[in-house]
Amino acid sequence: MLLNGDCPESLEKEGVAEPPRENGLEEAEPGDETTGQEVIVIQDTGFSVKILVPGIEPFSLQVSPQEMVQEIHQVLMDREDTCHRTCFSLHLDGNMLDHFSELRSVEGLQEGSVLRVVEEPYTVREARIHVRHVRDLLKSLDPSDAFNGVDCNSLSFLSVFTDDSGKRKKGLEMDPIDCTPPEYILPGSRERPLCPLQPQNRDWKPLQCLKVLTMSGWNPPPGNRKMHGDLMYLFVITAEDRQVSITASTRGFYLNQSTAYHFNPKPASPRFLSHSLVELLNQISPTFKKNFAVLQKKRVQRHPFERIATPFQVYSWTAPQAEHAMDCVRAEDAYTSRLGYEEHIPGQTRDWNEELQTTRELPRKNLPERLLRERAIFKVHSDFTAAATRGAMAVIDGNVMAINPSEETKMQMFIWNNIFFSLGFDVRDHYKDFGGDVAAYVAPTNDLNGVRTYNVVDVEGLYTLGTVVVDYRGYRVTAQSIIPGILERDQEQSVIYGSIDFGKTVVSHPRYLELLERTSRPLKILRHRVLNDRDEEVELCSSVECKGIIGNDGRHYILDLLRTFPPDLNFLPVPGEELPEECTRAGFPRTHRHKLCCLRQELVDAFVEHRYLLFMKLAALQLMQQKASQLQTPSSLENGGPSSMESKPEDPPRMEAGSEEEGSSASGLAKVKELAETIAADDGTADPRSREVIRNACKAVGSISSTAFDIRFNPDIFSPGVRFPESCQDEVRDQKQLLKDAAAFLLSCQIPGLVKDCTEHAVLPMDGATLAEVMRQRGINMRYLGKVLELVLRSPARQQLDHIYKIGIGELITRSAKHIFKTYLQGVELSGLSAAISHFLNCFLSSYPNPVAHLPADELVSKKRSKRRKNRPPGASDNTAWAVMTPQELWRNICQEAKNYFDFSLECETVDQAVETYGLQKITLLREISLKTGIQVLLKEYSFDSRHKPTFTEEDVLNIFPVVKHVNPKASDAFHFFQSGQAKVQQGFLKEGCELINEALNLFNNVYGAMHVETCACLRLLARLHYIMGDYAEALSNQQKAVLMSERVMGIEHPNTIQEYMHLALYCFASSQLSTSLSLLYRARYLMLLVFGEDHPEMALLDNNIGLVLHGVMEYDLSLRFLENALAVSTKYHGPKALKVALSHHLVARVYESKAEFRSALQHEKEGYTIYKTQLGEDHEKTKESSEYLKCLTQQAVALQRTMNEIYRNGSSANIPPLKFTAPSLASVLEQLNVINGILFIPLSQKDLENLKAEVARRHQLQEASRNRDKAEEPMATEPEPEPEPSGGPEDLGSEPQAAKDPSPSVQG
Repeated sequence: MLLNGDCPESLEKEGVAEPPRENGLEEAEPGDETTGQEVIVIQDTGFSVKILVPGIEPFSLQVSPQEMVQEIHQVLMDREDTCHRTCFSLHLDGNMLDHFSELRSVEGLQEGSVLRVVEEPYTVREARIHVRHVRDLLKSLDPSDAFNGVDCNSLSFLSVFTDDSGKRKKGLEMDPIDCTPPEYILPGSRERPLCPLQPQNRDWKPLQCLKVLTMSGWNPPPGNRKMHGDLMYLFVITAEDRQVSITASTRGFYLNQSTAYHFNPKPASPRFLSHSLVELLNQISPTFKKNFAVLQKKRVQRHPFERIATPFQVYSWTAPQAEHAMDCVRAEDAYTSRLGYEEHIPGQTRDWNEELQTTRELPRKNLPERLLRERAIFKVHSDFTAAATRGAMAVIDGNVMAINPSEETKMQMFIWNNIFFSLGFDVRDHYKDFGGDVAAYVAPTNDLNGVRTYNVVDVEGLYTLGTVVVDYRGYRVTAQSIIPGILERDQEQSVIYGSIDFGKTVVSHPRYLELLERTSRPLKILRHRVLNDRDEEVELCSSVECKGIIGNDGRHYILDLLRTFPPDLNFLPVPGEELPEECTRAGFPRTHRHKLCCLRQELVDAFVEHRYLLFMKLAALQLMQQKASQLQTPSSLENGGPSSMESKPEDPPRMEAGSEEEGSSASGLAKVKELAETIAADDGTADPRSREVIRNACKAVGSISSTAFDIRFNPDIFSPGVRFPESCQDEVRDQKQLLKDAAAFLLSCQIPGLVKDCTEHAVLPMDGATLAEVMRQRGINMRYLGKVLELVLRSPARQQLDHIYKIGIGELITRSAKHIFKTYLQGVELSGLSAAISHFLNCFLSSYPNPVAHLPADELVSKKRSKRRKNRPPGASDNTAWAVMTPQELWRNICQEAKNYFDFSLECETVDQAVETYGLQKITLLREISLKTGIQVLLKEYSFDSRHKPTFTEEDVLNIFPVVKHVNPKASDAFHFFQSGQAKVQQGFLKEGCELINEALNLFNNVYGAMHVETCACLRLLARLHYIMGDYAEALSNQQKAVLMSERVMGIEHPNTIQEYMHLALYCFASSQLSTSLSLLYRARYLMLLVFGEDHPEMALLDNNIGLVLHGVMEYDLSLRFLENALAVSTKYHGPKALKVALSHHLVARVYESKAEFRSALQHEKEGYTIYKTQLGEDHEKTKESSEYLKCLTQQAVALQRTMNEIYRNGSSANIPPLKFTAPSLASVLEQLNVINGILFIPLSQKDLENLKAEVARRHQLQEASRNRDKAEEPMATEPEPEPEPSGGPEDLGSEPQAAKDPSPSVQG
């Protein structure tokens, strides 16, 4: 029985572990002809070719047949010895190869072929590309692009912490290691410095190759010089202060005789004509020659992941003070509307709409086609997002002319680079009934969610617009691709489906109904009828606002998808409608600021799944009752059925069955499944009584069909202005009930479920973003944050939810502050921006009681300005109202906002009270508000608590970045591989799992390029598997990539990055890189202190790791500080009787033993023993182990006491046997590290091994079995996750058993 008919068949197979097919493509989607050959295509065998480059030794290069010729160009432009060439072609046997052809299509190209690099004449375009490339090479180690958030550069600091490991790899590093961490990392430290967040990298003090390289003022060449082949002129000042003018000509670069003020294009003597600019500069500047070579060496040594561009821009909220250097390319880029390399695309500006839609139309019948299509879709989306972001900033900064310049600022619309921009204000009272400007502000994000969803469903023939929502300087800008022809005609004429006035006039169109019908099942949208203004019935399959327009290109577009999902009745009071009791008890419905509140898609899905289980239970119960009462009268069913069934579907009838009926209920469910399928197939085989069973169950759960389970929502219910025909009144009534049930389900199931998961530490948010993500995965909107916090406060396990409460309160405060900041910024003109932002931050975070805002100097503010200038750019209002804000007023507003928006009462009037009452950190609040609003502050130590001077000055605010929301296209096939790999690993088949995940990694790289969040998850899992299978080197290399990628794609202090650092430290320790391991753990601890603080359940794990490593290097006192902190935190968050706490006691006892303080050791081990005894019983191996260890400690204590007594009796002459104090072996430390990180290697008995071998032999051919015999002596490994990652999402290995609850799982095989 399929849930809403939208699951592929693969789900049924999932439980059964069948041997994987050849290609490892476990889950073929229906209608896929997945043959073994398909995957082979991707891994087409490579071959090597020889490359001849003028002036250097020939070298060979590994290539693969499906690469393009241009990819070889890219490799050569990146290699250290050929990087300065850009303008060349490749020749095979004297024939030039086409740039865009695939290698397999080149005749005669095979293993060992020789490709010659031939220098080509330059054109203006090629000369520009060359200069740009040289500039990129000169700047390759300079991090300023990453700090400034341009060109998809972002920061990474891993190399700072791993660099020294290379020097001391040889031999165990037991030489003196300095293990003492900086003071601020030690447990209990109060200071939270900011500077260590971005440690200064040695390579950043760049080697100066040139002082200046810029375009000359003599450009472009006059006509007579053009005819001599001059393309452009450059001006250079070398490091030796020599000023030269250079001509770029068709034949290359040479010196001319011009000076800054005198034009003389004749060649200088000697003119040093060179085909590349680098060769020319090498000849005229010795410093350039030396430093450029060193720079390229360093560039090539860096890990590629440190310099590859990310798919979407990541912004840094702090940056050090940087000098602003001259840069010709940057200057030129700032004034063109083109983005970076768009010169490569014919036709200059890109037709975004055409690109976005054409990529969707690519074929997708088999795997290679789908990969190609998904790669194209992903690439266009990331380019479009970059262009849209740049355009939105230009619009707000006033650099774009409006298309309706005579209208008022708020109503203006813009077109730039073939993208349409509109501002988030209520233009022409469009949203008057929905909440005006507030509604206009949320509509774009709702619309974006709609676009996201329709893109995922991916129906052929139905098109959505490219959509990006950008928040910048307090304004919300929506960027959309342009439907061909839409600008020439009136909107009224072009809309042929839906309504442009919220349901007064409604039209429909058969083709649209047919297309949307295909989305209705996965999106759970009900096809329904509404009345238009002439009282005619019109059929729709979406909400009324969803408009259908056929573009001039003949494509069917849908837009305005802001109400794709059903309304959230908890925030939409409707006169005369009663909500269920769960809602009214929680104080709902509440009036919200706008009427566009929808349920999230995750909630709709969870609700439907919940109803499906209910449906199965009801039907199974009835079938069992039918079996029980052998009366053949159909009426018995009616009476025998549980009475609660009709009345209240939310409350599943209790199964009064005892344990003996459990089995039968399971088989009952299977029967229902079978039955439901027969009835749905409707071939008349089912008997009438069974039909009755299904019909009753369907009715009880609100299914729209009476023969099969199918729940859908009508998104127009409770929409103001929408009317339904009389004939549909019953259906409308049921739909209203369904919506009320869904609203109740959110409050009665999802929020308590979230709190329960947090109590059990199944999810571990560390900051606002991860908390929001955890809420959203369960379909809980952020407006319920107050409700979640209330539930946390009332929870019996309030103590164990302390971290959730702190994060929640911090999120509540910063979100409220963000709402205020948005309107605050709209009143600030450009020249007052840094003053205004620093003033706001002072009011928000500084203890200084009355900060004063500095207004921009008077001479800059013109007095003559007319009061209402219509066509001012949006970001240029000239009032100074912002300057009068005070901290008291701001905090009053924050508390009010928290009450109005989140319905939560904050008990604080100043920032210091908030910090005191809720245990928050100001540095954390600064990070949260900066990330939410795009502020970038100077990297320095801020004194938040000084009452004598304000914390921030204008100079501390460096920049304000946009906050961008966009669609994230997915790599579906790769994700299937990833999931099947995870499933295999969970069943204990590590090797098959590993192969599948490797395959997934290849596919992810194929679609996303090298950098992506999902690739990061894949690498982490691979590293873990390799570690378990004993391949430490491979684990290290994969985990290093995962850390770099997480830093680059998610941010250097994102909770996910902290986790990756911890994993890497473990693998470093296993590879005997002890000092590296420690510095990685210290980095993770510093980041966690900054992001949250010390009091977090994850901190216990981190401190256990640090304590164990320190124990291993015999730093006992330091080790105890960390282990005892971990013990305290574990006790708080897991309760004093938890197994984790017992383990913690044991770790502390071991250190005391090493220090020969046996009394303390015994005390701790006894605590642990007691916990094991009560939790697991006398006979459990853990209890026995602990008891053994207690005996051993007691013996040692007795021996020590004897020796002491001997000394007292006989004085110093006593004959004392030497005491044996053992330093822990690294192997034993590693064993403990594995235990606390949830990686268990389990020794198996001989009998288990025999069974296991038989099993493996059955699954595999004989060769596999023999290989396992060799390994039989080794311990086998299985792998529970310690605690699922806080980031959730695709990287969650959710269903694995937790090490703490189940200390000795056996191999699941």
